[in-house]
Amino acid sequence: MIAFKHLAGWAVLSLSSLAPVALAQPAPIKIGAISPYSGPFALYGIEVSRGFELAVDRVNAAGGLLGRKVELVRGDAANPLQAIAAVDQLATKDKVDIFAGTYSSAIANAASDAAARYGKLFWEVNATSLELTSRGLPNFVRTGPDSANFASTSVDAVKQLIAPALKKDPKQLTVWLEHEDSIYGSSIAKEQKRLFDEAGIKVAGVSSHSSKSIDLNDRVLRAKQANPDVLVQTGFVPDSNLLLRTARDQGFRPAAMLFVGTGDTPETLEAVGAATLEGVMVVSYTRPDVPESFGPGANTYLTSYRSKFKAEPIATQGMVAYTGMQVLFEAITAAGSTDVEKVRAAAARIDKPFASYPSGYGVKFDKNFQNTRALNTVVQWQGGKLVTVFPKNAQGPGVTLKGVDGK
Repeated sequence: MIAFKHLAGWAVLSLSSLAPVALAQPAPIKIGAISPYSGPFALYGIEVSRGFELAVDRVNAAGGLLGRKVELVRGDAANPLQAIAAVDQLATKDKVDIFAGTYSSAIANAASDAAARYGKLFWEVNATSLELTSRGLPNFVRTGPDSANFASTSVDAVKQLIAPALKKDPKQLTVWLEHEDSIYGSSIAKEQKRLFDEAGIKVAGVSSHSSKSIDLNDRVLRAKQANPDVLVQTGFVPDSNLLLRTARDQGFRPAAMLFVGTGDTPETLEAVGAATLEGVMVVSYTRPDVPESFGPGANTYLTSYRSKFKAEPIATQGMVAYTGMQVLFEAITAAGSTDVEKVRAAAARIDKPFASYPSGYGVKFDKNFQNTRALNTVVQWQGGKLVTVFPKNAQGPGVTLKGVDGK
């Protein structure tokens, strides 16, 4: 009897030793998403993060990357000092593999420099300053358009869209340039001035202001006195809204108003009203209502956004982030690693034409790891809604430019 018990015990032990052993799941690839999630720009930092989330959902549903799930970890950065602190936190405590962002060039500048000290890749999808790539930081890659692209699109819009609408030769136009004074607005305005001069279009004046301004009466008065055909404003949401209200209150409405980077969100519509915005154009990122021939996957992005967040997209930065994250995942897959040098080397080999991604982008990085096939579009407020009006192949069916006549 005792021997039987020993035999039975041995049998149980033997059978248990043959049972499948549960394999430990590999650690996820962690991406630290740096953006303002508090403060005046929180709405837009959150929108960037939402684009990241949708891209992460998509890749995880397909099995993840390199046999690992992808996990997004937010780092709140409402200013450059907070950006450095967020990077420190995510690198040391959360052990992220890669950093991505952001909404602001100043935040991107500080965060990417901090990430370099940890030997981590910083993958930028939104911030525009030329300095971000020209400084040659060894861990930096930008998939979205830089400030030169915003500038060139605004100048092209004046030449190819606004001048014909006003039935004028571009060289007959006068332009007033207004901009907020951080590296974002200053770098765009500097390039705009150069390109307008090169095109023979008269710049009647250039004026700058703080994005935190509470009074822009003097700036608007100076522009009004110059009587330009086109007002071009580059800024953030608060100062752009203030400038629109101030221009309305002063009765300043030139034949065309072209805002750069902001002015295309429900926040602006609520702040100044549809009547004030009617006909105003915005150099923006691609909206998800573009034809699939221009931005393949844009409709999928819009459907996924509505399903996950139970709302309409707040701003175009979300789809830019979604696109940029897709490119990052392609680079990681090709590199077989999250190592900064290997991912950058893989990114440098990507060669895709325009109209390869939801934002209409292609991918081809220059020596500074700026994507040379990123682009902007121009949208216009019509009847309290936004429609894409430039370039022509981004227009939806039946869309035309309206109200560019100063009325």
